[in-house]
Amino acid sequence: MKQVVVWFDGSCPLCRREIEFMRRLDKAEAIEFVDVIATEADCPLDKGLLLARFHALEGEHLYSGAAAFAAMWRAIPVLRPIGVAAKNTYVLAALEWLYVAFLRIRPSLQKLASRFE
Repeated sequence: MKQVVVWFDGSCPLCRREIEFMRRLDKAEAIEFVDVIATEADCPLDKGLLLARFHALEGEHLYSGAAAFAAMWRAIPVLRPIGVAAKNTYVLAALEWLYVAFLRIRPSLQKLASRFE
């Protein structure tokens, strides 16, 4: 069984690039990456919710947003220090603020990224 399960938007060019990068870093294959768009498997939440924000399951804990990224990072040795730092309330709050800011500009970035596919 994988250490972390990550759900991502396989129709998003930004998401696909990010996940491909994480797959390359995940040399121990500790993460199961699930494309919400392509999967037929049951998901822990409505697919619309999974597509609206990044989600990850670490152990029995389902995380969303920056906390989900931190869970994924903890499974990758080179990124683990950032993921562990995010257990600090203030660090996680700052990362969540950045994540929410990113979500606001995500549609524009998706259009730009799709031009380079």
